Amino acid sequence: MSENMLQDIQEVLFTEEQIAKMVERVGAEISRDYKDKNLLLVSVLKGSVVFMADLMRAITIPARIDFMATSSYGSGVKTSGVVKILKDLDLELSGYDILMVEDILDSGKTLSYLTELLQSRGPKSIRVCTLFDKPERREVEVEAAYVGSQIPDAFIVGYGLDFDEKYRNLPFVGVLKPCVYE
Repeated sequence: MSENMLQDIQEVLFTEEQIAKMVERVGAEISRDYKDKNLLLVSVLKGSVVFMADLMRAITIPARIDFMATSSYGSGVKTSGVVKILKDLDLELSGYDILMVEDILDSGKTLSYLTELLQSRGPKSIRVCTLFDKPERREVEVEAAYVGSQIPDAFIVGYGLDFDEKYRNLPFVGVLKPCVYE
């Protein structure tokens, strides 16, 4: 672990152990609720890749996976609200119960757009699973059926979450010092 990355962290919000417990809990809830369904986990890249990898191993029922990549941030810290699909799904969606897997739900703009887009492709159902929920940042009506934890309105990195493509590989989630991104 680079000393530079660690000195950019103001405080650790969630340790590796706390995240593992959250993922196990959410995986058990999903396994229970989707027991008799045709589950398709859709990871929204890149931020959710670490969560998705751990979550799919915590799910104890058959599930398929697929990936989407979107862009809505540019290099700033605020969302632009414009969603561009960089990689679409490979699978036809009819007959699937889709669970969108996100790292963080804040404004909700990207997930709202993606949910509408995927709904038009005829799945049985679509729900959202997010590791972190930042409800006070919500700008559109989006609710997650599965949430690891609610978090304060702070700029967090680690466990897949980045700033300018850095810090994703931290094993914990920490608050980034404002001097790094201001």
